[in-house]
Amino acid sequence: MSPTNQTAPKKPPLIYLVDDQPLLLDLAEMSLLSGGYRLKKFLDPEEALESFLEARPKPALLITDYAMGKMNGLELVERCKAVKPDLKSILVSGTAGAEIMMDSDVKVDRFVGKPYQPTSLAEMVRRVLGLDAAA
Repeated sequence: MSPTNQTAPKKPPLIYLVDDQPLLLDLAEMSLLSGGYRLKKFLDPEEALESFLEARPKPALLITDYAMGKMNGLELVERCKAVKPDLKSILVSGTAGAEIMMDSDVKVDRFVGKPYQPTSLAEMVRRVLGLDAAA
């Protein structure tokens, strides 16, 4: 029997977390640890974009803060979706409301305001990734 006939265990989804505030980045990570995801954290949106462009396979989900110095979260989502159009995304903000997405050319799957409950982020991630189906 050739190895191609064996079903390899499915890798958990890779999620990129991007926030220029270390404490909030750690909170997002802690919120998702129990989900069994593969997580990669970035304080700098440009580093996140560089890593995204080189990633094989690409992340399934991008969770990014909106207000960051060099590049805002919508710009980051837009630049990542240019390479992976089916990328799922969650935009987080403590400075702006969901209305910032109305004038945007890029589609974001969900918006969450800061502060948020860790359990609500975890539930939102499951929904966005389509993992909420009843077993």
